[in-house]
Amino acid sequence: MNRHLPRPLLRAALAGSAATLLLGLAAPHAGADSGPSDASLEAAHDAAAAPRTLDTLSRFFAREGAVSRAAADPRVQGADAVPVRYLSPEFVAGKKGAPIARVEFLASKAVSSDGQEASLWTVKQGGSWQVVNIATGDDETHYARVGADKLPGGTVFHEPQINAWYVQGRGRVLPLDADAVRAVGSGGASVAAYQKRVHAAYADKLPGSAYAKSGKAGGFAPKERASEPSPEGPVTVASSVAGAGALLALGLSGVAVRRRRARQHG
Repeated sequence: MNRHLPRPLLRAALAGSAATLLLGLAAPHAGADSGPSDASLEAAHDAAAAPRTLDTLSRFFAREGAVSRAAADPRVQGADAVPVRYLSPEFVAGKKGAPIARVEFLASKAVSSDGQEASLWTVKQGGSWQVVNIATGDDETHYARVGADKLPGGTVFHEPQINAWYVQGRGRVLPLDADAVRAVGSGGASVAAYQKRVHAAYADKLPGSAYAKSGKAGGFAPKERASEPSPEGPVTVASSVAGAGALLALGLSGVAVRRRRARQHG
């Protein structure tokens, strides 16, 4: 979080973040997750590569003095954005026919002249695709590639409560990083076994539960640092999101994220 953000703005940012925790990112979740259209992937990429976004990226990459804003020269890699799926609350609850994960946002990878990497998160708002978040690193696009290589045609998804990435297909859930290996083993688990595990871990923390109503929605207990979500938060994209202050200072409406730890390859 930006420690130098004025307190009134900081309070407003946190209030907006709390609403996001409860409401998600307003992406459509009804029915089966068939994934975004090619047109949506292209439009999200265009939003990520727009001049205003690149200007914001210059400030983002220069925020700690690693490179000057003028020299950052950010660029967006890849022709299209990639869909990013998070563990589905309906699947956790055991709803019949629920997909294991649902699309929460689309992501594009950006790099700076000095090699810094960032992930641009886009969602559809008001009929157009908009960048709502910038996160350090390239986890979203990286694991999309890793999952496609490990299980072509599989569904890559994230379990944000433990920062684990998986690919699901052919009745199995396979790990893509060290956190996922710790959760399901190096050989993965059956979909049924995985559902049993996540149900035991999160079913009492889903939206609408007593846990969510207690004020800990998103995994943020009152004494926790906002930059490090609890692994016990309810299943929502906002579980992996820090406070809103830093990105407000950069001029966007979302929240800036730093990864909890360096990526660990499984």
